[in-house]
Amino acid sequence: MQSIETYDFTGKRAIIRVDFNVPLNDKLEITDDTRIRAAIPTIKKVLEKGGSVILMSHLGRPKNGPENKFSLKNIIPGIEARLGVKVDFAPDCMGEEAAQKAAALKPGEVLLLENLRFYAEEEGKPRGLAADATDEEKAAAKKALKASQKDFVKRLASYADCYINDAFGTAHRAHASTALIAEYFPNDKMFGYVMEGELKAIDKVLDNPARPFTAILGGSKVSTKISVIENLMKRVDNLILGGGMTYTFKAALGGKVGTSICESDQFDTALNVLKKAKEMNVNIYLADDAVCGNEFKNDTATQICPAGDIPDGWEGLDIGPKTREAFAKVIAESKTILWNGPVGVFEMDNFAVGSRAIADAIVAATEKGAFSLIGGGDSVACINKFGLADKVSYVSTGGGALLEYMEGIELPGVAAIRK
Repeated sequence: MQSIETYDFTGKRAIIRVDFNVPLNDKLEITDDTRIRAAIPTIKKVLEKGGSVILMSHLGRPKNGPENKFSLKNIIPGIEARLGVKVDFAPDCMGEEAAQKAAALKPGEVLLLENLRFYAEEEGKPRGLAADATDEEKAAAKKALKASQKDFVKRLASYADCYINDAFGTAHRAHASTALIAEYFPNDKMFGYVMEGELKAIDKVLDNPARPFTAILGGSKVSTKISVIENLMKRVDNLILGGGMTYTFKAALGGKVGTSICESDQFDTALNVLKKAKEMNVNIYLADDAVCGNEFKNDTATQICPAGDIPDGWEGLDIGPKTREAFAKVIAESKTILWNGPVGVFEMDNFAVGSRAIADAIVAATEKGAFSLIGGGDSVACINKFGLADKVSYVSTGGGALLEYMEGIELPGVAAIRK
């Protein structure tokens, strides 16, 4: 495996898998360019060392081929503004124009390929199958797609002399551009700075944490976080569980949760988590009180209730003042902090108070020397909303990738570079 720091890019074309899946408004303007900003150091490194760059990414989830709202041409102004270099564009990542433009690249130049997911070959999932397709038809479509995927990958690889994966957010997908293409560059593949930074930060938290180590997990459902919870319990000293998961735990313990999110089929799972935590000497913290509303909207009537005694017709939408204080105390005493998932409906300002209290506590602990990692899409949106992203140790760009890595799953995009 090569290193971006020591690799000689002189006169070479580097194809970089970036994650430019950025949010756009109705006018197709970028509303948050965090992912573009994150990739700039890697792109600049190649250019400064005498190379040229071919950028490839996906945008959104196109299902039927090219659509203007998913075209990467819409984000070119945003890339150029951050990079300070003109960005050429190939309107079809597989077209002859893309091959010609890639071949003609001179040192210092940048080419952006059109959305990879305009082709089913990128994800390796057949499209256009009838709803009543037989198993034989599905198998035939999958076989045909696998064959054409090889040509897709080979074509992308032919554009460049080396490959850089800098898209941690898609590293958990065994897609053409994140895993398969690396095979064409056995001696010329490497991680970009985003990937390197992500892996170092997460490994520091999971494998060599200063203690006490506290993880804060939010999210609405126990069922989607149970693997993460179980893996983290092997590593942490304290586990704070918030968000909608709270009410499944409270109900499993015999509490009343009104109309709060609650997975009754996960009661045994929740009780088993509490039992395992006790056996493993892990302190689990659940909300004592909750800010409840009688409607799911920002300006609903509210009341503070015990988190395990919520009246009928009311639902928990944020942690209450006692809980904010208790959670902040645990965080203040921690040396390593992982935050994945807000503890309330932070999108609504009246129910963002708890998540803001968590964020403030993490910032304060970081200022005193703790290492803090914020990860998962909602947590990142949360810390950005509060304007505190630059006051924590590391903000991860990966959502699903971070969760799978935390579960102990080997990520295809990481394994492809390391092997």
